[in-house]
Amino acid sequence: MTNVDATIQRLLEANPLREPVLRLAIQALQLPPGSHGLDVGCGIGLQSLLLADAVAGEGHVTSVDIIPEFLVFGENLARQAGLSERISFRLGDMNRLPFGENSFDWAWSADCIGYPAPAGELIPLLKELMRVVKPGGSVIILAWTSQQVLPGYPLLEAELNATCSAYLPFLKGKNPEQHFLRSLQWFQEAGLEQVEAQTFAGDVQAPLSRDERTALTSLYEMLWTEPQPDVSSGAWSEYRRLCTPESADFILDQPGYYGFFTYSMFRGKAPRRGTIIE
Repeated sequence: MTNVDATIQRLLEANPLREPVLRLAIQALQLPPGSHGLDVGCGIGLQSLLLADAVAGEGHVTSVDIIPEFLVFGENLARQAGLSERISFRLGDMNRLPFGENSFDWAWSADCIGYPAPAGELIPLLKELMRVVKPGGSVIILAWTSQQVLPGYPLLEAELNATCSAYLPFLKGKNPEQHFLRSLQWFQEAGLEQVEAQTFAGDVQAPLSRDERTALTSLYEMLWTEPQPDVSSGAWSEYRRLCTPESADFILDQPGYYGFFTYSMFRGKAPRRGTIIE
């Protein structure tokens, strides 16, 4: 299996957890029916399907990613969902979007712009999104921001997050001002107006469906995939005992399992009158 194939598999496995929360976020946006929007860093197009549903029959979503294999997979998903006429896929870099100014009514990016990309680079990315959005149009970014998925073991989960999380390379050594949850400041400095933030929670509880078990198992492997020098041997052994499906103590087999996670969304409006942002 190639790295791209493995990533596609991870995205599909995670979707039963992510989709309900992302639906809530999209509903909160109240995207105008019939509007034309941009999905930046679309991956395999799972959110593009939700966005196309939200803007109804006359609406259209243009989905952009830098990985061609993702786009091919997304086109197949759209075809299977009967949405090929309402979603188009385009190869492109979020730093230099292949579109003219004022091309879209809104621009959306999930788990891509701002996070895990360093937030210190967020202002030029936001300006690029603002460039292709019409005056008064929305710029929206959101990302996974927290989780509590080892019920009964808060200290273990905290240690794993602090020592061997897959997110550490994007967090270690960063100034507090560069953290994703400081994005309100970056939106304002980019020149966006009516800036606001909102966090959405998703939860999962026993009895777990097969898809939920697969998604959570995949999440454990993604979050804490390899032991790092800073993690204690005791914490790693406890993680393996609780999070390995073959273990007699696998945490998802608990009759009262409950966990939750959050997505945080930041949005703002492109200025209606031309203000030059230096």
